[in-house]
Amino acid sequence: MSLFSHHDLHQFIADYGYWAIALFVGLESMGIPLPGETILIIGAGYAGSHGGSLALVTLSAALGAIIGDNLGYVVSRQLGTRFLQRYGSKIGVTPARIKLGQYLFMRYGGKVVFVGRFIAVLRFLAAFLAGTNRMLWPRFLVANAAGAIVWATVVAVAAYSLGRGIHAIRGPVGLITFALAVAALVAIFLYLRRNEAAMQAAAEKALPGPVV
Repeated sequence: MSLFSHHDLHQFIADYGYWAIALFVGLESMGIPLPGETILIIGAGYAGSHGGSLALVTLSAALGAIIGDNLGYVVSRQLGTRFLQRYGSKIGVTPARIKLGQYLFMRYGGKVVFVGRFIAVLRFLAAFLAGTNRMLWPRFLVANAAGAIVWATVVAVAAYSLGRGIHAIRGPVGLITFALAVAALVAIFLYLRRNEAAMQAAAEKALPGPVV
């Protein structure tokens, strides 16, 4: 359960604007269990409905993600897997999640850094795995920056558009369109959750036993 309610996040956005987005996304990327993607969605929607800047929302999220991930990478280069095994449970990084990350990193290498930005389990774990597995920093930086920019742009544009369009919903057609959009988001969420479970099962099969 998140430490912050949606009301709290809305208040952070109202009080601190783009800085709140950068801070939450950056800290989440470092491995602290904060709702970075949620505050990005709320911030982009707020900007869309209150005349804010989509470019600044996207830039704040992208920079926060890049800086946070690179700090996580540096820490993991020094501390490695032992740190995650000892303290990971305190920040929601369970042995099953560590194993899932190891499995995906083993199979796909740098691609995990890019794709991990779009998967909740890997959003705060990919940088640690990259550092632990001694991925070359220039390669990590390119994959990380690309993933952060694409992720921030896709999420921000979608939420910003919804924030702008929600005021234009009128009549049965508008309500039906809005309902279909919500249904599509729910379907995507459920699809990702189911695939996450399948990937965890595959990771356990490929890497049986305790995390090493």
